[in-house]
Amino acid sequence: MNDTAVLLVGHGSRNREGNKEILHFAAQWRERHPGWRIETCFIEHAEVLLDEGLDRAARGARRVITIPFILNAAGHVKMELPAALERARTRHPGVSFACTRHLGMGREIFAVLRSRLDRLLLQLDMPDPQTTGVILLGRGSSDAGANGELAKMARWIFEDGDHELVDLAFTSVTWPRLETVVQRQARLCMTQICIVPVYLFTGVLMARIERQVERLQSQYPQLAFALGGHFGFDPGIFALLDVRVADFAAASADAPGLLECDGCKYRLAAEAEHLHDHSHTQAAHSPPPHGHHHGHPQQSAAPAL
Repeated sequence: MNDTAVLLVGHGSRNREGNKEILHFAAQWRERHPGWRIETCFIEHAEVLLDEGLDRAARGARRVITIPFILNAAGHVKMELPAALERARTRHPGVSFACTRHLGMGREIFAVLRSRLDRLLLQLDMPDPQTTGVILLGRGSSDAGANGELAKMARWIFEDGDHELVDLAFTSVTWPRLETVVQRQARLCMTQICIVPVYLFTGVLMARIERQVERLQSQYPQLAFALGGHFGFDPGIFALLDVRVADFAAASADAPGLLECDGCKYRLAAEAEHLHDHSHTQAAHSPPPHGHHHGHPQQSAAPAL
């Protein structure tokens, strides 16, 4: 691992505590793998952004493994990160830059969600699932595919348990919002509601969610609410990152390490018109869906790179 750097790329938050949590997470991951060189950077709202992060990782390295520390692949992962990698390859021609899959919505994240839902049910003294609604609450994206990944998790939760209602809601960009879904579940005679935020770390939106739930509790005194927290330092997230590095190590060392959408004609067409203002407040039309297959990675031991 002496000639390899692993670059953890977080989204970045206006809330400094969220960025600090990612730095602390990276420190704990280093403790688990003392022989690895692990760097961090952010896409926005932070001191060290993509270009600088890639430059730092490239110093003294023969190859850089970039991991998008992001749950869903929207514009950041599909457009901004590939463009930054192309610039880095030009600046550092002697370094091989590869990029793994983002965290995604696979079996590993499902296990984290299932565990968090189980804790919320305990918090409510194990109510009848037939009268206990579940709401998966995501950030929201202008990319329909990213929103669809959360819908897949909602379906898996529904099929894995006995809950009459498993819905999804979004905090920004797209719909429905949390208040609308709670209203619907109340009308359908739910007596308890478990709200499971699908967020890696704290930030402005997590604080907003807490305020929303406080208002909902006053508006619906007949309902019992249980609100989960962000994933944070869940062991499942560390294990998933180990899988990402292991998958890369198992691949050919000469492979170019492209993103799933790197070079895709739909990404390239969208990139030509892409004007990203980082506001996350307005929905935009997504490029047409394409046929990339996103399979579930198999669990494997972390390699000694």
